[in-house]
Amino acid sequence: MADTRLIQSRYRLLDMIGRGGMGEVWRARDESLGRQVAVKCLKPVGPQHDQNFTRILRERFRREARVAAGLQHRGVTVVHDFGESDGVLYLVMELLEGRNLSQLLEDNKQHPLPVDDVVDIAEQVADALGYTHRQGIVHRDLKPANIMRLNDGAVKICDFGIARLGRDIGFTSRLTGTGIAMGTPHYMSPEQISGGEVDHRSDLYSLGCVLYEIATGVPPFDMDDAWAVLVGHRDTVPEPPRSHRAELPGFFDEVVLDLLAKTPAERPADAGDLRQRIALGRTGEQPAAGRVRPSPPVPVRHPGGRAPQLPAWTRGMTTGHRVSGTAYPGTAAIERAAALTGAWTTGAGQPLTGGFPQAEPGRPTPAPGLPATPAPGLLATLAGRHSAGLDLGRLGHWEEAGDVHRAVAAERERALGPDHPDTLASRYEVGFTLSRTGHPLDALREFGLVADGRERALGPDHPETLAARQETAYVLGQLGRHFEAHQVYAAVLASRERSMGPDHPDTLRCRHNLAFNLSRLGRLEESYRMAREVADARSRLLGAGHPDTLVTLYEVAYTLGRLDRWTEALQTYRDVAQARAAALGSDHPDTLSARYEVGISLGRLGRSAEALELYRALAGDRARISGPADPETLRARHGLGVNLGRMARWDEALAESREVCAIRERTLGPDHPDTLVSRREVAVGLGWLGRWADALTDYRTVAGIRERVLGSDHPDTLASRNDEAHCLEQLGRGTEAVEIYRRVADLRRRRGMPPH
Repeated sequence: MADTRLIQSRYRLLDMIGRGGMGEVWRARDESLGRQVAVKCLKPVGPQHDQNFTRILRERFRREARVAAGLQHRGVTVVHDFGESDGVLYLVMELLEGRNLSQLLEDNKQHPLPVDDVVDIAEQVADALGYTHRQGIVHRDLKPANIMRLNDGAVKICDFGIARLGRDIGFTSRLTGTGIAMGTPHYMSPEQISGGEVDHRSDLYSLGCVLYEIATGVPPFDMDDAWAVLVGHRDTVPEPPRSHRAELPGFFDEVVLDLLAKTPAERPADAGDLRQRIALGRTGEQPAAGRVRPSPPVPVRHPGGRAPQLPAWTRGMTTGHRVSGTAYPGTAAIERAAALTGAWTTGAGQPLTGGFPQAEPGRPTPAPGLPATPAPGLLATLAGRHSAGLDLGRLGHWEEAGDVHRAVAAERERALGPDHPDTLASRYEVGFTLSRTGHPLDALREFGLVADGRERALGPDHPETLAARQETAYVLGQLGRHFEAHQVYAAVLASRERSMGPDHPDTLRCRHNLAFNLSRLGRLEESYRMAREVADARSRLLGAGHPDTLVTLYEVAYTLGRLDRWTEALQTYRDVAQARAAALGSDHPDTLSARYEVGISLGRLGRSAEALELYRALAGDRARISGPADPETLRARHGLGVNLGRMARWDEALAESREVCAIRERTLGPDHPDTLVSRREVAVGLGWLGRWADALTDYRTVAGIRERVLGSDHPDTLASRNDEAHCLEQLGRGTEAVEIYRRVADLRRRRGMPPH
């Protein structure tokens, strides 16, 4: 292909950065969005090739595109687009800057990587695999050449070229039957070798092989003959990594040996548990003890003294270079993963990154700082600590993450100065942790300082400056200062549209957040129109089932409900729930959240019987996934109780509400808003059963706590006082009721609120 080739009038190929048995990877420029991308092209296949073989290769490429495009995780290479141009199938991916693990080992002259790096890579890959496995996707060719370590320390799994949906085993079997072997000998699981059923635990075995090699410098079965390698995987217990390298931590030794168990049932159950186990080991806590394994290699004995034969496709297989990424014939992977990054670039090629609007999922890694001269060892240490802080945040340990980022920010400021991008990146993370730990005022101050520093260093329209400005708007919304948030969002949006264009993902993300904020200002029609426009734009650019499109459609449905257009809201929530189930799985939290809103809409439309069944099923699913005391399980059970009441099944409704209230009080505390909502629902049930004296006690408790926590003139407090007055009326205590009504009316007038 010529360097000037333009694919689909959009992607201009610039230079080739990778080549493999099936295709090429090009650095390219997306002329539409003004960013650099990687374009993977399937080589044109001439008539001399078997047509059945050609069809299989093309189908595999299309499957790669469909599967990979649905993956949205920081540890997986992002796929932006795919299609066919002049007979060439292409896949458009983010462009990564870094080296794959194969290259890192070669750079290190086949010596193992530093222990801290090995453990960090292990945790990040486990996190990414946990995500892909939850989507039902198995990589099937995990090896050092398919794992990238970016310049900022992040790790990404690349080339889901032979990934498949876990349930779609039949198609993969047919592909294997053509003689196109899947996997690379040094990293293949025993079940892959034997031709048995393969699931996510095969990836865990391959991960064990990768970790073994980067930790010791050699794969677990380091033999030149491919047949011997495969027999080793199938029959031989590997030596513990620490027998090669004593400085490796004990927990890591156990993790790797567990991953290399011969049968899938003996390996860790899933990558999520594996990641948590590694994270605990990194912090010095003792994870659950692994199984004791014999230390020397021991051949596995087979009945009758004969080992089962290896499958026919292994005949003539060569190992290639075990870590160079050179594959044996038939491998579909493109091995040379040079210079792939997700950074947006200006015309001059300066790396930029987009901001993170917290009303939506998906948070980019902050851009690495500019080159610095002081104490390279110190800077590397601080970069590692910054990465550790990010890991703590990913695990939900926001307080600890904040402590780490504050310390790193102080060190970076001393070494690099207050306006250096690395210093500001740490300050940005400090602000983020503050917003996550209930300190919005402190977060607002921190984001303001970061935005001012980035404006001085980078300019007012730089994406990093705008990202910090956008965070200030988000925190203003947290504080209920929606008018101020609106002004900031509007200014950021104008800058993004001017510098990036109206269809840039960061521009659309800002417009989404602006629509969200408009609804909180009560400007519902404007909010609906803007959210609808963003959803249409995202559907056009990203696809109808893309997570970002669905997030905005969710906001469209929410606004429709507030506009009392519940029939439309119901249908939109159902569309979102169905699309999320298809893309993310039926048990994904986002899918379950959309199902919950379907129940709300059904209840609002008076279809309580349908809502009741939905909440009953949802509560069961939530309890199965997260446990019976999880807040989301209890929220579903609360909806169940409400709809029992709407159907006049008050004894059942009261029993459900009391149980939910008791669990919430025990797990969340008596003053938590969810607990108070449940206590009020208990009072409602008591009232409908004619037990007004008991109801009065609960109504007064709710009103008293809300007054103490929120203030006497807060809308929720005033609503609770009205409940109390209504209850007094039912008890014949009209004089007391009138006094409360008057006091509530007076407080409403002082706040400028309409009469209730």
